[in-house]
Order: sequence, then structure tokens, then C-alpha cells
Amino acid sequence: MNPDTPLINLSGLTYRYPEAAHPVLNNLDLNFYRGERMGLVAPNGSGKTTLLHIMMGLLKPNSGRMEIFGKPVSEEKDFLEVRRRIGLLFQDSDDQLFSPTVLEDVAFGPLNLGKSKEEAIDIARRTLANLGLAGFEARITIKLSGGEKRLVALATVLAMEPEVLLLDEPINGLDTETQKKIAQILAGLNLSYIIISHDLDFLTSITGSIYTIQAGKIFLDDRLQVHEHVHAHPHGTYPHKHE
Repeated sequence: MNPDTPLINLSGLTYRYPEAAHPVLNNLDLNFYRGERMGLVAPNGSGKTTLLHIMMGLLKPNSGRMEIFGKPVSEEKDFLEVRRRIGLLFQDSDDQLFSPTVLEDVAFGPLNLGKSKEEAIDIARRTLANLGLAGFEARITIKLSGGEKRLVALATVLAMEPEVLLLDEPINGLDTETQKKIAQILAGLNLSYIIISHDLDFLTSITGSIYTIQAGKIFLDDRLQVHEHVHAHPHGTYPHKHE
């Protein structure tokens, strides 16, 4: 694949929920390249999660054109390769975890990609260890804390060895230590990713650019806003606060 070709190319993308009067995404254009680390911040209901779900083929746009990994995608069959190469972390970990134990959850993805049982278990154990979760293999998934569930959900995505990550609010509702741990993990990955978050300090620390969605279109939010606690963010158009 030509390095000058976007990994994800969206052109004129429009999506309206059946019950809505206006489209949540309206003629949206986006080019996302290998090596890029993009943050996405915007108010609730602006279409951030919808955009990620469209990229994965979970929702079908009303109009527009999509190319992912240099190939047009529109039908369900087109997204089979996309889902092998792009990992989506859902906003709610309970939407991602469904097996009785942690090891079964993390091994499911590699098994689904055609790995043998032994290979899948080895990948799962290695992934858990890399995330500081060695010893969690036999833990009952539904009994994990919120932070533990989020880390295990991330492990299920990373075990599939994706080329790109789409992360929907990965630190939302987590304690400070778990937030820091996830930030360190993401910063250490050699992967391209798009992260949705309302935490602008988090985005600034691990992304190279921050975008926002306004009136259904995506814009680079590159105006610096300086705060009283003496640092700056490239997100001047989006109001925010620090805890």
C-alpha cells in the first residue's frame, strides 16, 4: 500500500438516524494516515461514536464514499478485512466482554482469526502480561472492577494484532491510576489510532492532533488555549475543565 494513500478515506459521508430530523454526520470528509494518532473531542450527540461504527461497518451511511486500506468498502463482505485489521474498543466494556473467564475473552479474537487453540492461548497470555494483567486468566469477567474490565477489553482488541485502533472513551469513568496506565500503554504502542475522549489532557498527552465535530463535519481544532494552571492545548474551540 502506498504510504501516501490514507488508511481511512471518507468523502461526503452523511448519516441520519431514522428518528432524527437532521443528520448527525453531514457531508463529512476525513483522511487518516499510517502513523497518525488522532484525538476526537466534541459534545455528546455530535456523531463521534457513530463515525467509528460506520468505519467498522456496524452502521451504513446514507450517502458518501469510504475507502479503507486503499479499497472501497460499502457492503458487509467488504468489512471482513477491515475488522481483521482495525480494532474497535467500545465505550462500554460490557459490550466487548462476553466469555466466562478473562483468558477465554482475550483468546476469542485470535481463535476467530484462525489461530490454533494453543496459539490463541499463548497470544492471550502474552497480551495480558504486556498490560500488567498476568494472573487474571482465570478471573470471572463479570466480577471484575470497571477499570479491570476496561483493561481486559483493551487486551481483547490488542490480541488480534490490529494495524489501527479506534478507541471510544477508553478512560471514561476510571480512577486516576487506571487512566494513567491506559495512557502509558497507548503511548507505547507502535500503532495508528483514533481516540474519542472528553479528557483533553489525556488526548494532548498521547495524540498528535485533536479534531472536533461541528454541524456534522470534522475539523482540526488547532487553536491554542492557555489555562491558569500554565499549560496549553490545541483545542481552543472546545470548552473543558480539569478535575
